[in-house]
Amino acid sequence: MIGLPPGTRVWLAAGATDMRKSFDGLAALVQESMGHNPFSGSMFVFRGKRGDRIKVLWFSGDGLCLFAKRLEAGRFVWPQAASGVVHLTAAQLSMLLEGIDWRAPKRTHIPMQA
Repeated sequence: MIGLPPGTRVWLAAGATDMRKSFDGLAALVQESMGHNPFSGSMFVFRGKRGDRIKVLWFSGDGLCLFAKRLEAGRFVWPQAASGVVHLTAAQLSMLLEGIDWRAPKRTHIPMQA
């Protein structure tokens, strides 16, 4: 995963997105449907209808970047809402991109003593 600049906000577009959309189509969705500025430096994450593909749109300061990922098995965990946006932390985005359920991660060890 590419390291995010400090303070970068991550937004998920709830519901399914047409994965045929590219830079301009996704930027228009950010502006019209999500109510955000696509050139703000925030990352905007979109998931396809089948759930095995995502696209991430991000303005790096000198141009738009578009990242895509397809899972070979399984699906990306997504909110149940049909519309709207969900804010994620950088750690939650990292888990999402790995196919981990970012909503309720489980720790492997809980310390019992100090």
